Formats: sequence, C-alpha cells, structure tokens
Amino acid sequence: MEIICDSCQSKFRIADEKLPKDKTAFLKCPKCENRISVKPKASEAAPAPEQPAIEDDFFAFDEDDSEGYDASDKPFDFVEEEGKTALLCESDPMIKKAILPVLEVLEYHITEANNSREALKTMRYHGYDLIVVNEYFDTKDPDTNGVLIYLERLNMAIRRNIYVAMISRRFRTMDHMIAFQKSVNMIVNTDNIADFDKILRRGMADFGLFYQAYKDCLA
Repeated sequence: MEIICDSCQSKFRIADEKLPKDKTAFLKCPKCENRISVKPKASEAAPAPEQPAIEDDFFAFDEDDSEGYDASDKPFDFVEEEGKTALLCESDPMIKKAILPVLEVLEYHITEANNSREALKTMRYHGYDLIVVNEYFDTKDPDTNGVLIYLERLNMAIRRNIYVAMISRRFRTMDHMIAFQKSVNMIVNTDNIADFDKILRRGMADFGLFYQAYKDCLA
C-alpha cells in the first residue's frame, strides 16, 4: 500500500500484511513526524486458513499485545523503499557501544530490543535486513535463546533475506561450521567486537555474492 503524508506529502510504501485488517493504524511520518491514520480496506479477500499454534508459550502473544500495538510508536513500520532496517538484541552496554555506531554509519534504521519477548513482538510487524543477537540475550542458556529459535523456525523464503550475526563468547569469529550449526550467517566473538565494522562488512559482502546468482535466477 502506498501512503502519502498529509503534512509534507512524502510518499512511502508499507506491506499490506503489516497493517491491522479490522482497525485503523496510526503511523508516524519519518520525515516530519506527522501522525498519519490508515483506515482498513473496504473489501477484503477470503480469510487465510488458520496457522497451527506453536506449542511453546514463549512465542504466543495474548490479545493485549495485539490491541496495545500503536504503530505511531514504532517508526520502522514503513521506511523509504531503499531504507535498511536492523534489530539489535544485546544487553551488554559496552558491546552495544561498539555496534551501534557501525550500524549508524551503514545507514540502518535501528530497533533495540530490551528482551526476547519484545524482539519477537517487533519481528511480527517488521521485516529486518540485519539482526545482531547475543547468544546469551535474555537467557542463561544459549541453547534456549528465544530470538535464535524463532529465526531458525522461519520460512526459508523469509529467512534468506535476513542477515543474522550472532555475538558469542564461546565460538571464534567467522567460524562457518558453527554458524551453519546455529542457523546464523556469521559468528562474532566478543574479543573481536572492536573490529565489528570490518567483520560485518566482510560477512555481508560474502553473503551478497553467495546469493547473487540465486536472486538473478529468481528475477
């Protein structure tokens, strides 16, 4: 859907599936911060078949979560078509201090999650190009990391368009076998976090080359 800001006349696009179907959504223009209301479509297609519920309660959201979502508080519901988005799931302030400037220089629109539940909720409404997640984010057991489990379960058509960098203190940087085992694109050891810029640029360059032929075939 194309959205035009009433105030500054800027045009943006937002995927239809990111908008509530039966109620008005409130969005904030990223240029002038004007509050825009988007009414639901008058006619709707036949409802899609229900998806089976995930048994793990950690991934379930109650009605309050859905009703309480106000898109005007979430500036990345829609960005300009060429805009890139990143989700940062990191609790250590020193590591965040090293990562955030890198993402800003690379011109990412950044969301910082405070816990796994918040990260999972925001991923329901936003598609991210880059996700940086510490394996110990909001957990004492890295094998039960809610964000990593969610990403591992994603449909491959969605997952292949997301670059996932896992921050680890157990595994060495750029260990491709461990990255494959953990269903992420890249490992960055905390001892090398000062070089996050170089490591991320190299990893994403390799990622782009790896999928270029595949994307050319799809096109």
